[in-house]
Amino acid sequence: MRYAAITDRLYDLGGDKWALHNAARARKAAGETIIDLTIGEPDVPTDPGLVEECVKALRAGRTRYSNGRGEVNLIEALIETYAHRFPDITSDNILCFPGTQTALFAIIQALAESGDGVLIGDPYYATYEGVVQATGAHVQPVPLRMEHNFELQASDLAAAITADSKVLLLNTPHNPTGAVLSRQTLQELGALCIEHNLWIVCDEVYESLTFGTPFASPLEIPALRERTIVTSSISKTFAATGFRSGWTIGPVELSRRILPISETMLFGNQPFIADMTEAALRGSFDTAERMRIAFDRRAHMIHETLSDSPVLSTALPQGGMFIMIDVANTGLDGETFAWRLLEDFGVAVMPGSSFGATATSLVRLALTVPDEVLHSAVKSMIDFRVPRTFP
Repeated sequence: MRYAAITDRLYDLGGDKWALHNAARARKAAGETIIDLTIGEPDVPTDPGLVEECVKALRAGRTRYSNGRGEVNLIEALIETYAHRFPDITSDNILCFPGTQTALFAIIQALAESGDGVLIGDPYYATYEGVVQATGAHVQPVPLRMEHNFELQASDLAAAITADSKVLLLNTPHNPTGAVLSRQTLQELGALCIEHNLWIVCDEVYESLTFGTPFASPLEIPALRERTIVTSSISKTFAATGFRSGWTIGPVELSRRILPISETMLFGNQPFIADMTEAALRGSFDTAERMRIAFDRRAHMIHETLSDSPVLSTALPQGGMFIMIDVANTGLDGETFAWRLLEDFGVAVMPGSSFGATATSLVRLALTVPDEVLHSAVKSMIDFRVPRTFP
C-alpha cells in the first residue's frame, strides 16, 4: 500500500523521542521504584477553584460546538491579558487552540513549506522538528552553548541564516535549557529577522516561571509585531496540562490565514474549558508562584550538589521546569548515560539527543518532584560515576 510523504517525514519524530520515558513508565507500572524526571508534569495539582469553574461550565451546558476562532469570553480575557504588551490588540489578532502543540502545528503550516528553512536554537523541544518537517520544510539548527547559559546569540543566528530561511522559532523561557531571552537579545535577533525578512514564532508557555530574570516578548517591540506570532497556554502557568487550552497572538492577516487551517483540523475548542481558561486568566491563583519558587530552589540545589563533581557540570536555568547536565566527562554520551542510570539506579532522565544534535553530551532533568526525591536522584548520578570504569 502507498502512504503520503508526511508519514515518512514524521516516522521517527513522534513517540520514538520519548523511548526512555516510556520504558521508565512501563517499569513503574510493573511495580519498580522509579524516580521519573523525564517530563514537565508539575508536582502541584490544578487549583481546585479552576476545576470547579470547569465543572460549573459543564453543568451549565457549555458542551456544544464552539467557533473556529474561540469563545468570545475567552478572547476578551486574552485581550485584557496582552493589552499591556500589545496596546492595539483586537479579537482579530487572537486564535484559540487545544494547547500550544496544535497552535504551533497550525502556525508552521501557514508559514513554511517544502524547501523552506526554520531556524531553531539547538537543543530544542522534542516536537519542534516534527512540526517543521510535517510541512516539508527543514530545521536549521542554531547552536545554544552552555557558556552563554544557552541564550541564543545573534552572531550564531546570523551565521545560520541562508536563502532558504523563512521562520525563526523561539522559545522563552526555553525548554529544555531554562534560558530566558532578554529584551536586548530579542532586539538583536529581531533586527536580523527584519534584515532577512523572517517570521518570528515565539513559544511563551513558561512565561510565568522565571527565576529573577525579567521575561521579555517580541510582541513588546513595536517594530517586530508585524512579523511576530506568539503562543502560550494554561498548561504550565496553572498546572493544567491535561486540559489542553492554548492560544496565539499575531498579525491580523496571518491569523486570518491560520484560521482555516485550525478549522480544518479542529473547528473549535471545548466551551467549558474556555470558561475555565477565562477564569484562570482573570483570577488570582498562586500556582505559578509556588512552582516558580520550588523550581528555582531545586535548580540551585542541583547546581550546588554538582559543584564539586569532577565529571558532571551544569548551568543554572533562568526559568522553566528543567535543568541540563553535561555528562561528557563520564566518557559516555547522554543517551548511554541516561539508559544506564535507569538500569542501575531506577532514575529516569531525558537524553539530550531527544532535543537536537548540540545536546548529545547532555541529559535533561525535570524539576517537578519533591526536593528530597530530586536530591536522591542527583546523588545517584554522582555515585553512578564512582564505581564504574567507562570505555
